Amino acid sequence: MKPNALENEQTIITIGTFDGVHIGHQKIIKRLIAVGSKKHLKPTILTFFPHPRMVLQKDANIKLINTMDEKASLLESLGIKNMIVEKFTQEFSRLTAEDFVEKLLVKKLNAKYIIIGYDHHFGRNRSANIDNLIDFGKTYNFEVEEITAQDINDVAVSSTKIRNALNEGDIKTANTYLGYNFMLTGTVVKGKGIGKTINYPTANLEITETYKLIPKQGVYVIKSIIEGKTVFGMMNIGTNPTVDGTSQTIETHFFNWDVSLYNKTLKIELLDRLRDEQKFESIEVLKTQLKKDQNKALLIIKNYD
Repeated sequence: MKPNALENEQTIITIGTFDGVHIGHQKIIKRLIAVGSKKHLKPTILTFFPHPRMVLQKDANIKLINTMDEKASLLESLGIKNMIVEKFTQEFSRLTAEDFVEKLLVKKLNAKYIIIGYDHHFGRNRSANIDNLIDFGKTYNFEVEEITAQDINDVAVSSTKIRNALNEGDIKTANTYLGYNFMLTGTVVKGKGIGKTINYPTANLEITETYKLIPKQGVYVIKSIIEGKTVFGMMNIGTNPTVDGTSQTIETHFFNWDVSLYNKTLKIELLDRLRDEQKFESIEVLKTQLKKDQNKALLIIKNYD
């Protein structure tokens, strides 16, 4: 996907942050593609970065379910090849509703059809609503389709609910709402190498996007595609208190994989949660627990083969 590439094509657009690209979003995207195909318009997502709450509210530390790259990849897998990322700034937030419509939707994005939620607000101080958008459509020659309250409520899910589930370590609920497995994407970097000394070598994942939500600390069952092969394993998110760790790390032990992964970029999917992180009396007690974790993880993995 090439964000912000339009080539003067007429578009059908939906607007939002789409954090998580969850099952509610997916319903809107299917409608976008279906109408776009019928009317010969290019399906386009208009999204914003940074997240408006990071810019406008004191809640500047909001963590997001997806990085921008993850979001683009998810949208592309759903058939959206055109994701427009508009930089959200204080100045942008002060655009009048008509300037937003005329300068961005009409002149820049060639919008001919807009699908939007019944409760969508836009423009300076979020002063305009769908009725205003319909009026603008008459002026600027585009159609507006409303996503009704019933349509939205048919899928009782929201990005906030998913964030809450992840913060509580409830990965199975989060994955159900997402319609896919929550992922962490990063580069494998060198760690302390302690895992290798107890026959549980780990890949240390470094995530550069500081806004990415990291789930509750603990031990998770995971899978990843490495060199075209599906590989399962278990991941610890935490500080490694047994060996007096202090900073949070994301370490993954892959089953049946012993090839070096240093400097490789990995997307790791979280499938289930095994337990909280604990401080054990000794390395030997930790090693015994890791064996129990592995046996439990292997039973869970059977459902994914």
